[in-house]
Amino acid sequence: MFTRRLDLVGNASVNLCGGGHSCPAVLEMDSGDFAIIGADITENSIRELPTGCGCGPGERVIRVPRQTLLRAAPNIPGA
Repeated sequence: MFTRRLDLVGNASVNLCGGGHSCPAVLEMDSGDFAIIGADITENSIRELPTGCGCGPGERVIRVPRQTLLRAAPNIPGA
């Protein structure tokens, strides 16, 4: 299902979080899609979404720390 973690710097395999919990991450899936691990902020943010955005059934609004996404960007094909 998951082929690699994109937010690791270089070839580091160091766990970026303590104890394997609360570990924001950007993952590439074998389908070519991406999965995000982050804090679920749906309940507090859904009413504040910009015009044209929506959060449908089965979807969640996820907060990802800026540094996690910036570390992943160079590893995202076509980014």
